[in-house]
Amino acid sequence: MARKKKEEKLMATKKKKDKKKKKDWIGNAVDRPGAFTAKAKKKGITSAQLQENVLSNPDDYDEKTVKQANLRKTLVGLNKKKKSKS
Repeated sequence: MARKKKEEKLMATKKKKDKKKKKDWIGNAVDRPGAFTAKAKKKGITSAQLQENVLSNPDDYDEKTVKQANLRKTLVGLNKKKKSKS
């Protein structure tokens, strides 16, 4: 009986850690904050315009820029959802 309770407690602790990891994915995804915006400014356009250009023609850009554009799209969507809840 005591062993079963110990296992349940261990599982509960593991679930809490997994939830924390899921919430921390954004911090791990952003290696160089501001890099995508800097690329856009260098081209003389906004980051939203660069995102649209990259996602519409991914073959014209390097893999890192495409990933940054996808990440921006995801983060903007999350921010909109968060604002609509408030």
